[in-house]
Amino acid sequence: MAPLHTPTTVEAFREVFNAVPANVVLAISFHTSWATPCKQMDQVFAALAAKSSPDRAVFVSIDAEEVPDISEEYDVSSVPFFVLVKNREIVGKISGADTEALAAAIQFQTDSAGKAPLAIPPAQKVAPAAADSQKNAPADANGTGGDASASAATDDVDAEPEESLNERLTKLVNAAPVMLFMKGTPAEPKCGFSRQLVGILREHNIRYGFFNILKDDEVRQGLKEFSDWPTYPQLYHQGSLVGGLDIVKEEFENDPEFLRSEAVAAS
Repeated sequence: MAPLHTPTTVEAFREVFNAVPANVVLAISFHTSWATPCKQMDQVFAALAAKSSPDRAVFVSIDAEEVPDISEEYDVSSVPFFVLVKNREIVGKISGADTEALAAAIQFQTDSAGKAPLAIPPAQKVAPAAADSQKNAPADANGTGGDASASAATDDVDAEPEESLNERLTKLVNAAPVMLFMKGTPAEPKCGFSRQLVGILREHNIRYGFFNILKDDEVRQGLKEFSDWPTYPQLYHQGSLVGGLDIVKEEFENDPEFLRSEAVAAS
């Protein structure tokens, strides 16, 4: 059984990271407590740890919201999200609730000599199951950046069927009760409109998930048609489009109770 650590601070994570011997795989799981797909993958991750040899792998499970600096360091833009490290180098990233891809990646790295980076299996091209959430987080608190799907080298990775993309987008807009599709991350917005919308959500203590559309051109282009809304940011509530910055501003101005059900108590 390989050790399974659950650090809750940057310092605790660094301590685990620095203690991992050379050629031993460090498997890192990023999750949140509110994302349903994470609950299933937490069980899978723990089972993989139980089946792995302690001299081959070390497992770390991190709440992406609780340790946002580490989430940002590893470009976590969605959860569940997994990073494999060997010899202090990232050798694989897997996004989404893809049990087979995760198991295959860990097995590949623990069985190999560890010199070649992992060629992520085609299964990695699964939609992110959920996006990282913010609990009225400070400006620098957040996990993200990266995208889910470096496409693997495979003969049948041509254009995805439209139905597949729509299915993916449907999952994304429903990944959290409030979902923000923005340029950049809450910690580092890449446009003024996204920055302003993040500020509004924080001001009202709204718990939300987000997706960095700059990291996934398929989502960036597809969501415009899916939502019939040509610009970003876009805010969704319960899977339905609210609108962009101006619409969200109007909603809060006209209705003091807007999104109140998704607010969290200020700490």
